Amino acid sequence: MQYKEMVEETLADNDTKANVELVLAMIYTETKGGEADVMQSSESSDGVANSITDSQTSIQQGVSVLSKNLDLAEAAGVDVWTAVQAYNFGTAYIDYVAKNGGENTIELAESYSRDVVAPSLGNTSGESYFYYHPLALISGGRLYKNGGNIYYSREVHFNLYLIEIMSVFS
Repeated sequence: MQYKEMVEETLADNDTKANVELVLAMIYTETKGGEADVMQSSESSDGVANSITDSQTSIQQGVSVLSKNLDLAEAAGVDVWTAVQAYNFGTAYIDYVAKNGGENTIELAESYSRDVVAPSLGNTSGESYFYYHPLALISGGRLYKNGGNIYYSREVHFNLYLIEIMSVFS
């Protein structure tokens, strides 16, 4: 919640469909606000992890990527959670979902992770590992090495619920 004002200012400066609570939920999902690159947006900026060293730049870059994803998702006729999942997987995921039913699901995220993301980052053998997160555990709990987080949008969705509850009490 410490980033709420910064997020509000960033959103006010951008023409976007993103809202404060969604961005705060993404910050909570990415870093819990505990790192300078609060939205883990460095790689989308310059391809290098952790190159952003201040929260304002991270939020500006993260909001820019999310806003682009939301616009692309709307144009492709897919759900908002596809745009959120694309924050983790990259924008090509939006077209993938559009061609495969138009709605982000764990099954689609898993196949995209296994067949597209992981191989593009060197995991051509389908190597996976156990992911200890409650939302993952109820759906099998496995992620593909170098395959991103197939549960990302579900985690953001759950954290959005938490942010909305916290907003009522703040």
